[in-house]
Amino acid sequence: MGKQKEFTGTVISTKMQKTALVRVMQMAKHSRYARIMKSYNKYKAHDEKGIAKVGDTVLIIETRPLSKDKHFRIAEVIKKAQGRGIALKEEV
Repeated sequence: MGKQKEFTGTVISTKMQKTALVRVMQMAKHSRYARIMKSYNKYKAHDEKGIAKVGDTVLIIETRPLSKDKHFRIAEVIKKAQGRGIALKEEV
């Protein structure tokens, strides 16, 4: 068995039961132009206890397939979101 993949990302949705959608940013240097490029991936992560909220920074770890798309679980919440997590427009 190889080493499990670990990513740090931001929770962008918790609308599913026991599942959180986590956005992971990866930075890589372009081979020709030497510019730092950002790429983003979204992973569905298992959240058994429902501890993650929108805007939290979490550590996700690869695990056995839990469903068709879910191959990660939330190991820990690294940083809690400030306030609600998403700023909503207030009506005047």
